[in-house]
Amino acid sequence: MTLSTTAPTSIDSPAISRWQDMATRVLAGETLTADEARDILAAPDIELLDLLQAAYRVRSHYFGNQVQLYFLMNAKSGLCPEDCSYCSQSVVSEAEIPKYNLLRREDILAGAKEAAERQAKTYCMVISARGPSEREMQAVEKLVPEIKEQYNLDVCACLGLLTPEQADRLQACGVNRVNHNLNTGEEYYGEICTTHTYADRLDTLRAVRNAGMELCSGGIVGMGEQPSDLVDMALDLRKMTVESIPVNFLNPIDGTPLAGSTDLTPTYCLKVLAMFRLVNPDQEIRIAGGREIHLRSLQAMGLYAANSIFVGDYLTTKGQVPEADYAMIRDLGFEVVNTAEVEAVSQG
Repeated sequence: MTLSTTAPTSIDSPAISRWQDMATRVLAGETLTADEARDILAAPDIELLDLLQAAYRVRSHYFGNQVQLYFLMNAKSGLCPEDCSYCSQSVVSEAEIPKYNLLRREDILAGAKEAAERQAKTYCMVISARGPSEREMQAVEKLVPEIKEQYNLDVCACLGLLTPEQADRLQACGVNRVNHNLNTGEEYYGEICTTHTYADRLDTLRAVRNAGMELCSGGIVGMGEQPSDLVDMALDLRKMTVESIPVNFLNPIDGTPLAGSTDLTPTYCLKVLAMFRLVNPDQEIRIAGGREIHLRSLQAMGLYAANSIFVGDYLTTKGQVPEADYAMIRDLGFEVVNTAEVEAVSQG
């Protein structure tokens, strides 16, 4: 059984009225204020089901009960000169992870084959770097057409900071979307990284948009930020009309500066997902890294707000087995969709 897509006919609680009114206004085209978004994150746990009901009304309006699957390929691991404190691949990390340069063509194509077999809509190619080298750019330019021809997958490239010229080249070779996360709000960004700025990340997103590609950008919850930082990021993503928003929950990996530092609860994580849905109503919201750790037994409830997940492993950490994801989706009464079905719904 799934949550109802309409508001209750009789509302006895002011809490229900508040969240349902918020959803109604969002569906009418209104934009939530920062104060309203912060109210969502501060909602008492006893109001969580009412809040998720409101988020589901919006999710259902734009995406029905469909779930889009993504598959990550860590095409180059470690060796990154940036000092992002959350990342196991950064220069300041002592985490024990595989370190290798760009994978061979055969390995990246094998990953695309696995993505297609797992019913993924999009194949995400990720490298750890400040930005791509010329050799890496040329490799991507050759691989993307092969991936699309052989496996009919959308391709999302995550290559670090990009120049306008590099963004144009990615568009020309067939990349559909570029991932470059804002990670947190602008005010807090200097606390998690000093080797580049929030403005640098915005410049890359603008270059991608100007090149004619879709934007994938989200953040990481649980890095010591304030709720207002998450709200600021969500509102910035809305201003940029980002098509896809991955919401990660910090996996405090041993050997990173943020090891052991998060205190997230499943209920707070669900409120975060509801906030992102109500602030960005018609955008794809993806439950990304850390969902298994922090949502725990409430993972399925996250899909009442979000409409996408990664299937399989993350960059340097394990996810749950794909069969568990398929079962979770089936048990909700939801369905995995392919690219053609997604486009049909978004245009309907």
